[in-house]
Amino acid sequence: MGVRRYETRGSLIKGPLRDLLYRLYEWRVGSSLPADITPRHVGVILDGNRRWARSMGLTDVNTGHQRGADKISELLQWCTEAGVEVVTLWLLSTDNLSRPAKELEPLLAIIENTVQQLAANSWNVRPVGALDLLPDKTARVLKDAGEATSDAPGLIVNVAVGYGGRREIADAVRSLLYEQASKGISIEELAEVLDVEHIAEHLYTRGQTDPDLLIRTSGEQRLSGFMLWQSAHSEFYFCEVHWPDFRKVDFLRALRSYAARHRRYGS
Repeated sequence: MGVRRYETRGSLIKGPLRDLLYRLYEWRVGSSLPADITPRHVGVILDGNRRWARSMGLTDVNTGHQRGADKISELLQWCTEAGVEVVTLWLLSTDNLSRPAKELEPLLAIIENTVQQLAANSWNVRPVGALDLLPDKTARVLKDAGEATSDAPGLIVNVAVGYGGRREIADAVRSLLYEQASKGISIEELAEVLDVEHIAEHLYTRGQTDPDLLIRTSGEQRLSGFMLWQSAHSEFYFCEVHWPDFRKVDFLRALRSYAARHRRYGS
């Protein structure tokens, strides 16, 4: 109850005192986390950039997208500190690609700059999505970032751009069929031995662990097609705050919620 009172009255507490109380609460949450229960792979749906801009009275929603992009480096630093090994960031869905050009082009420019900054900071950047659906420039920026950081140590950062969970599964099956056909294996022969691992080996995230924890901001409680295959056993955490306002304490709460759950596979 004490925490809720602080959050309710937060607007009445100004300046240094507010900052001190926040740091104390952040420390309290962080210190309560068990060191031996940390998700290896965290997926994040960065939702609420447009709603944040509108709530701030801004007419240009791209301001919200830029603020959201600026938040990413903070999240990656928090993940590194917590011992997370892989982060998947959903930056643009396949559905978003149907937006009018006047909305899509500025958003793609923000994504391109963000990916270039991630590569410049030596994160191990890996494009995740249907790059063939993207404009040539955007696809090239993603490929270049992946190639330039392929040997970078530390945190792996999957940037999901032009991503849709159904499209990923369809692409995986298509890739599998082409691979088997190149070996002279017929569809009938493949059907006799096909199992889930064959498909998993052709996903965008092949070779990586499935996400242990999926976080979605801005209050929506659905995946909207994010990592449909990989999230079969993931834990979900839905946060009310819009992504540009996501704080370290919100991240720590997600880790606390994850640590408190007893993970059961297959039930």
